Amino acid sequence: MRNVKPFLCFSKRWTPLRWLNKPRYCSNPSTAAVSSGENRKALSDSFRSQIASGPSFQDFIRGGSVNLSADEHTEERSYLSEELQMVGNSRKVYFETYGCQMNVNDTEIAWSILMKKGYERTADLKQADVVLLVTCSIREKAEQTIWNRLLQLTAMKKKRLKSKSPMKIGILGCMAERLKMELLEREKLVDVLAGPDAYRDLPRLLAIADGGQQASNVLLSLEETYADVMPVQHGAQGYSAFVSIMRGCDNMCSYCIVPFTRGRERSRPVRSILEEVQMLSDQGVKEVTLLGQNVNSYRDTSEQQFCGPELTKLSRGFDTVYRTKQGGLRFSDLLDQVSRIDPDMRIRFTSPHPKDFPDEVLQLIAERQNICKQIHLPAQSGSNQVLKAMRRGYTREAYLDLVDNIKRIIPDVSLSSDFISGFCGETEEDHQQTLSLIREVGYNVGFLFAYSMRKKTHAFHRLQDDVAPQVKQRRLEECICVFREEAAKVNAAIIGSEQLVLVEGESKRSSVDLCGRTDGNMKVIFPKEDVALQSSASITAPICPGDYVLVKILSASSQSLRGRALGHGSLRKNTDALP
Repeated sequence: MRNVKPFLCFSKRWTPLRWLNKPRYCSNPSTAAVSSGENRKALSDSFRSQIASGPSFQDFIRGGSVNLSADEHTEERSYLSEELQMVGNSRKVYFETYGCQMNVNDTEIAWSILMKKGYERTADLKQADVVLLVTCSIREKAEQTIWNRLLQLTAMKKKRLKSKSPMKIGILGCMAERLKMELLEREKLVDVLAGPDAYRDLPRLLAIADGGQQASNVLLSLEETYADVMPVQHGAQGYSAFVSIMRGCDNMCSYCIVPFTRGRERSRPVRSILEEVQMLSDQGVKEVTLLGQNVNSYRDTSEQQFCGPELTKLSRGFDTVYRTKQGGLRFSDLLDQVSRIDPDMRIRFTSPHPKDFPDEVLQLIAERQNICKQIHLPAQSGSNQVLKAMRRGYTREAYLDLVDNIKRIIPDVSLSSDFISGFCGETEEDHQQTLSLIREVGYNVGFLFAYSMRKKTHAFHRLQDDVAPQVKQRRLEECICVFREEAAKVNAAIIGSEQLVLVEGESKRSSVDLCGRTDGNMKVIFPKEDVALQSSASITAPICPGDYVLVKILSASSQSLRGRALGHGSLRKNTDALP
């Protein structure tokens, strides 16, 4: 209430009740009873009269003014007018995005909301009136990066205090949700705080900040999916885009802060997702990545006909900490409909949980040419003891059975994974089992980290972070080394093959080379040169970002492939004319 008080107002004037200050009079007992009753009645009537002339509930939510003092002094308070909340007055907003693809999508959502309120976006920090950091809280290092950045921005802000347009700094996303008051109070670095479910409230929060107050909304929602907010900016090159299909997570893995910063699982209606993907296809987008904290647990129950009695199917041998869910359109239903919109648009999805890969999902990936044959399969550990402590809901054996099933149904699949080194109670034997799992599966892409304990998690309350930092780091380096060895073998196996590559642009290391991604999400570097058109081998054309190009792979490392473009291609496999 401290922050809101200067903006409260009422539409009527009323005087404070003063009857409690009236003097008391003494009388004899015989008259006291009568006079006491009369006085109580008079006071009651006076009280009712003053209450009737005072503010109603509606006055607390409408504009106006009121005398709130207990003396003759009148202090006027004005509330935020609707116009002030609605208008950005062409102020410039600068975004910095940290963390996962979901944060990239959240940036687009926040910008869409602010743009409609009259804000402008700038890529120049020096021109910014508002700086918004879309933050990650998954690890301590990610948060420390934000704290350091806040100190830099605050120094800039102080230099502009005397200007007509002082800078406002806002923290959005997971870190705002996790740290809340600490962000507002620590050295007063932040003006605005908005959690992942509060982006619609950004115009109001910024209006409060303009009035000199700190403003915060970190309420989590059981319903918010931003289904009606169409992002106004997608991939920087214009050929790829992220589409959020669900938010939150119910898995409650013991190490993970996501359920506490993103809330419970809720899915966008299928209809709104299809509309967004169709819009992106019309704009010429060639690749869409479906996003969610547990993307393949998608379950649309927005319409009555979707809510049947069928129970959610899990991967064989997998379990959950929550009761099996019932009804709704599942991820396979969504994937089926999305892939039909544009046969020449690649469909990816991240980040999935291994428990949500029933056979119908795998068979659909195998059948559809435009659904990428690349699956992210986070293992986190190769030890049953550690997996149980992590509350992952599966054993090493169940995970390997799933890998075998995936490779059987999708023979040319590429697998990627996540691993955590040094989790609570991890022994040297546990670590060796993780190394052996990496060798046995054969991934080509990995995301590996040392464990960082997060407050609020099950591990924080129930487990002990007992692996020394230097041991965590040594185990992490060993995991990375083995991972690269195995990735080099996987990539070497495709030397000599022809891969369809979606071109991203020039290589970062050489302006004479182009780079792009295979269906399996591997980076490919190849010379920039004119190549044959798909329709005619005798006609050549330059290669542009967003083109599909057939590339012959000539060499490989653990992190990239090198090759030579043969000609323009298509997902429709119409490549007969290529040389």
